Amino acid sequence: MLSEDNRNEIIKLAKEKGIPAAALLAVCDVESGGKVFSKVKGRDEPLIRFEGHYFYRLLGAAKRNNAVVQGLASRKAGGVKNPRTQAGRWNLLARASEIDRDAALQSCSWGIGQVMGAHWRWLDYASVDAMVVEVRSGVTGQVQLMLKFIEKAGLISAIRNKDWRVFARGYNGPSYAKNDYDRKLAKAFDRYNQLLGNKPARRRANKNGLVMLQYGDRGDLVRDLQMKLQAYGVAIAVDGDFGPVTKRAVTVFQRNNGLLIDGIAGPQTFLALERVTKGI
Repeated sequence: MLSEDNRNEIIKLAKEKGIPAAALLAVCDVESGGKVFSKVKGRDEPLIRFEGHYFYRLLGAAKRNNAVVQGLASRKAGGVKNPRTQAGRWNLLARASEIDRDAALQSCSWGIGQVMGAHWRWLDYASVDAMVVEVRSGVTGQVQLMLKFIEKAGLISAIRNKDWRVFARGYNGPSYAKNDYDRKLAKAFDRYNQLLGNKPARRRANKNGLVMLQYGDRGDLVRDLQMKLQAYGVAIAVDGDFGPVTKRAVTVFQRNNGLLIDGIAGPQTFLALERVTKGI
């Protein structure tokens, strides 16, 4: 889990961007494993990963041949193995920089959000050096880089709505489900939401004891509802958060099935869901 000091800085940035603090903390935690810095030569450095296939593509023929001979470049993704330690990875970067510093910096993923240096121009930095200076400045610089990527990729709405499936696909790629990336985000969000003192899911029932769920509720009961809506065919993330996306999905279901349209999953809505999804 992220340290208290790091959490406080991330929460401040989340408020500035209008993002739920627990949502941004969840993304930072999953991406970094809760570790923000590594001590390298006596200095706190952001975590990096060197991608030899990027280096291969960015180099001219002569430099590329030299890099391949030194084991620093490969046509194949994963062809250059990263050392287990961050000190080893920074040494790998230093060796690559001796061949071509600019290409080496672009061939690393940087910081808490694991953003590739090659994105510097797309993210509106003056140079890859400018991007690296920001990410090495501290946790704020690391998160600012990640937020620039999130905004540029059109994922601000997804993180604000805690739509983890949409966010996971956009941030982690189409194979996100193989790593349960969306579910990891949802679980991390739950942990940080509770840590921040937000109210847990409320179990509400009518006079007959039947469950009623509405906007603002969270937890396993909401996940069950979302799974039923998925089975019905509604594109919705199963994150246990009855937010605007879930409310809209309930409203659509109610409209399609001749129910009272109030966005509340009450007894009639649950009975209709059971009926239409039975056997699916």
